[in-house]
Amino acid sequence: MAWITERKKKDGSTQYKAVVRIKGYPSRSATFPRKTDAVLWAKQIEVSMLEGRHFKDAENKRRTFGDMIDRYIDAVVPVRHNKPLARNAILCHLRWWKSELGDLLLTEVNAPKIVEKRDTLLNAPALDSNGRPLLDEEGNQRRAKSPATVVRYLASLSVVYTTAVNEWEWIDQNPVKKVRRPKEPSGRVRFLSDAERENLLEACQKSKNRYLYPIVVLALSTGARHNEIRSLTWLQVDLERCVIRLLETKNNERRSLPLTGLALELVTQLSQSRPDGTDLVFPRPDGKKPVFIENDWKNALADAEIKDFRFHDLRHSAASYLAMNGATLAEIADVLGHKTLQMVKRYAHMSEQHTMGVVERMNQKIFAPADNDNEPLKHPRNKKRL
Repeated sequence: MAWITERKKKDGSTQYKAVVRIKGYPSRSATFPRKTDAVLWAKQIEVSMLEGRHFKDAENKRRTFGDMIDRYIDAVVPVRHNKPLARNAILCHLRWWKSELGDLLLTEVNAPKIVEKRDTLLNAPALDSNGRPLLDEEGNQRRAKSPATVVRYLASLSVVYTTAVNEWEWIDQNPVKKVRRPKEPSGRVRFLSDAERENLLEACQKSKNRYLYPIVVLALSTGARHNEIRSLTWLQVDLERCVIRLLETKNNERRSLPLTGLALELVTQLSQSRPDGTDLVFPRPDGKKPVFIENDWKNALADAEIKDFRFHDLRHSAASYLAMNGATLAEIADVLGHKTLQMVKRYAHMSEQHTMGVVERMNQKIFAPADNDNEPLKHPRNKKRL
């Protein structure tokens, strides 16, 4: 229940003390200069206690930002982020956030504080795969973190807050949603020219690594990702139906890769000479792990005299070739395994020539001269009235 007590101060003014006590909840009290304010506050606290919100709020006031991060890492990451690369990335992000804000209470972390840390990230050095700052030959910082990297840090934190709001009910809202994301540059589109492709394939054929050539051909033929190809097992390969089935992909959607032409020929050859004791299509000599091609890939690029090119750009090359050969954005998205067209819009300009040809053929068909007339059809508006 709630009650209001009136008290006179020495200066002659009046104060009103509101007290709320309900069994099972800690008592609450507050003092106001006006009775109406005291009554309103008491009603709000009483209702929140009866609805169970007050007890939750009291607990949340004792929880820290670090408590939230720790619970997510311990309880959610092992279940929801079970792929090594994704798990390592989110752990890196969340540990950084904890190092910056971990000692603060959850109620103290708001959008302005997250904005401050966002700006700190934008000026922080970029790191290599081992977590060390990227340095130039003189030992100076090569570059700061890219906007895309900072967006990923914010996305990782937002996922934690969403879980804390919806599943744990630790807080009522996600402050990350109020934070503006840094603008990312347009997606990179680096694809092989015809000459570069021929030189690269020739260099891969000459490599000491017998798997480099078929891996690169598969990447160009199917647009599959590096890890999707390296981790292939023979259980995923169906040579009768000429298809590879990807069971685990980046966006957790199963996908099929059509096998045709040279790619089908090379995979068939590998199936006929597969080593014993492993189900991997591209195994290391011990057969326990997928083959490592990083050094051989770099050597092939050097031999082919190709610069500014990453293995992932083979995926861009496959998409670009599809666009230039008339594939629609929806078809490209289907081949690459994208859920939306947003990621493939970068290839739109490459299909302009194909689109122009389609429109030209349509125009020729609908505006072509009639069979029984040597003159082009005239628009109805050009006909003279009788």
